[in-house]
Amino acid sequence: MNYPKVTKMIEGKKENSDVKTLLFEYPEKTHSGQFFMIWIPGVDEIPMSVSYITKNVKGITFRKVGDATKALFNLKEGDKIGIRGPYGNGFKFNGKKILFVGGGTGIAMMVSAVEQATKKNISATVILGAKSKKELFFEDRIKKCGAEVHITTDDGSQGHKGFATDLAEKLISKNKYDLVLTCGPEIMMKKLFEICGNIPFQASLERYMKCGIGICGQCTVGKGLRVCEEGPVFDGKTLKNIEDFGVFKRDAAGRKIRF
Repeated sequence: MNYPKVTKMIEGKKENSDVKTLLFEYPEKTHSGQFFMIWIPGVDEIPMSVSYITKNVKGITFRKVGDATKALFNLKEGDKIGIRGPYGNGFKFNGKKILFVGGGTGIAMMVSAVEQATKKNISATVILGAKSKKELFFEDRIKKCGAEVHITTDDGSQGHKGFATDLAEKLISKNKYDLVLTCGPEIMMKKLFEICGNIPFQASLERYMKCGIGICGQCTVGKGLRVCEEGPVFDGKTLKNIEDFGVFKRDAAGRKIRF
């Protein structure tokens, strides 16, 4: 059951110069926050969060950074890839008013969560954070859901100048949210967690993965929690006891790399 299912790419769309969305036929039931293991024949197999969900078509959105993602970036309609999954635990939508905070490529995971939440008639406020206007994506897609969208850029080229957490702190001080969901740089998510205080919180963590099914232990965080099995989405109560959250991750050899 854990062999990749080979499927064809049905569409590829560039979101900006380095970010692309690939859509493929895949009827397996999938929830926002889960991930796939994507096999690029002859290159590698890597984890990718789901960014597009319909009954028969799923999608991933990623930045071109290494050999595997460069190979994915160059795929065309009709090319084949292998899919395992979906794996892991996704977001749980509790409450009637949710604040979503996506930073960098973490925006890719946020969009499907916003879409699923608004379909449940949940009021969604969304903060999208990027280094500059050129690195933003999915703003229009999220607005189509009926969500309230706020933009932050480090250089001020669009929206609020500063970090996503700065704007989140302002919104939280003025509004009552039942839940905060986030995906992005871990330092950003850790700061947001501290800002939220007693507000229920969920964050998606990213760690180096090999198997994706809980066997290798490569993606372990805290005291034996596997990102591929117990995560990638963790709630605030769990994150509070993960000492490496926002502090360090491990490379392929298991060495600590500080954020």
